[in-house]
Amino acid sequence: MTRSEQLFAEAQNYIPGGVNSPVRAFRAVGGTPIFFERGAGAYLYDADGKRYIDYVGSWGPLILGHAHPQVVRAVQERAAMGLSFGAPTELEVGLAKRLCGTLDLDMVRLTSSGTEATMTAIRLARGYTGRNVIIKFEGCYHGHGDALLVKAGSGALTFGNPSSAGVPPEVVAHTLVQDFNDAEQIKETFARMGDKIACVIIEPVAGNMNFVAPKPGYLQTLRELCTQHGAVLIFDEVMTGFRLGPTGAQGVFGIKPDLVTLGKVIGGGMPMGAFGGKREIMGKIAPLGPVYQAGTLSGNPVAVTAGLETLKLISAPGFFEALAAKTKRLVDGLVAAARKHGIAFSGAHLGGMFGVFFRANAPTSYAEVMQSDKERFNRFFHAMLQEGVYLAPSAYEAGFVSSVHSDADIDATIAIAEKIFAGY
Repeated sequence: MTRSEQLFAEAQNYIPGGVNSPVRAFRAVGGTPIFFERGAGAYLYDADGKRYIDYVGSWGPLILGHAHPQVVRAVQERAAMGLSFGAPTELEVGLAKRLCGTLDLDMVRLTSSGTEATMTAIRLARGYTGRNVIIKFEGCYHGHGDALLVKAGSGALTFGNPSSAGVPPEVVAHTLVQDFNDAEQIKETFARMGDKIACVIIEPVAGNMNFVAPKPGYLQTLRELCTQHGAVLIFDEVMTGFRLGPTGAQGVFGIKPDLVTLGKVIGGGMPMGAFGGKREIMGKIAPLGPVYQAGTLSGNPVAVTAGLETLKLISAPGFFEALAAKTKRLVDGLVAAARKHGIAFSGAHLGGMFGVFFRANAPTSYAEVMQSDKERFNRFFHAMLQEGVYLAPSAYEAGFVSSVHSDADIDATIAIAEKIFAGY
């Protein structure tokens, strides 16, 4: 029995499912989750000392790889000065100023998680507009706030139903679920009920149904509809912010949302989130306005330090061009290896984020993602894991490349995949 198997058996006695976040339990792919002991650069080491090339990166934050020396040093120095104050620090001002300047935000509020940021952004949009209806998209995940744990209804204009026990139907009674990338559907919805819609929240590039990019013009359609009907457009960039490029998805696609939510990279691997945007909207948040939000550890000085150091390092000239090239090299290589052996396989990527699918073409919607061969992915996942490559343990999660993944790491990954494909 491996040490991971021993630890998982023990963990299940004290932690629900043996894990502190559901996807870690490997229920989607089967088998026993790996317990990791340490990370260094592009690699993770499990409790038995086995090394893996890591393409999860703590689900996106570790754009510089594990334990980057400058980030670790900055955190150690800051931690020695105190872990938390529950009071303002100069560091918070520095991070807020940097986020506002880089992303063209008027004001920003720091939180401790992406879930907290998106939950509050929606509350703020409702408080600002005085409306109740929110629109989200099937396959997009925005944290585990009650109003967002919703599955699609039976028709395009049917309000959603709770997708989690413990969420009363009335809590999601004003949440409308639409199809990602369906411009005509969202136009029809606004035409019928535009004066009731408080906000539209979207992952501008979906990363929670694997990787699905927006169709050309789709985000612009959302921007125009929200402007026309007085609704707030929220870009959930918890995953894409500072991952796709220096100004996130809004910079890549040239669309300015009214509010943006952030997380992951801005914490450098520490718990961190943020939401920000237009001054007239942000002015409604307490203590300036009537929309309440608070957090004991918001703006934690250690987390802010990790974020500031990370943002400084990724602002180096050419950083994102090099990261995108690494990601393209990986995805192109995997696709070529699979097709060499006649396997229906496709991939998509942008910046340091990617997705691979066991289907002929990369999907553009949740329905198409669901058409991928999940069982074949599960077999591929375990075969890669056995060979020392750690991918996301789900066919419906995006992958991430860091700046310290070398050409040798990527070539080794492709070679391992080709060996596995040859045996299919």
